[in-house]
Amino acid sequence: MEVDYLFQIGDNIVYPMHGVGIIEAIEEKEISGETNQYYVIKMLIGNMQVMIPTGKILSSGIRPVTTINELKHIIHIFQHVESDILRPWKQRYQVNLEKIKTGKLKECAEVVRDLLRMKKEKALNTSEKKMLDNAHGFLNSELELIKGITENQIKSFY
Repeated sequence: MEVDYLFQIGDNIVYPMHGVGIIEAIEEKEISGETNQYYVIKMLIGNMQVMIPTGKILSSGIRPVTTINELKHIIHIFQHVESDILRPWKQRYQVNLEKIKTGKLKECAEVVRDLLRMKKEKALNTSEKKMLDNAHGFLNSELELIKGITENQIKSFY
């Protein structure tokens, strides 16, 4: 039986809240008495392996790595769109956390942009420092995998 898969072995993907990874295999496994096909994903941050049932890949939020054309739009937003940083810190933290959970590069770039701008004006609290570090790591890991990106485009995010 031949099955069409959304991703193929060797594809680079982004898994929300985990970062980027590579599809290493598609395997059939029996877990709890049920046999399913699984994507085996090697996550680049934390060097862990994740298995996701092929039937749940869409609901997991996993997506392909952003293209260079999409990146150009995101760079513009990062450099030219105003931040919304006037909220109380707890509300701002929750909004930023929801953005990171989407797994979208644009949303992650907005979090990094806003927290870097805040950091220039005043010290971030411990929670926001950790959030900036995590969002920065997710952003960097995806930028490094985008085909055709230049070093200057990566630097434009900072």
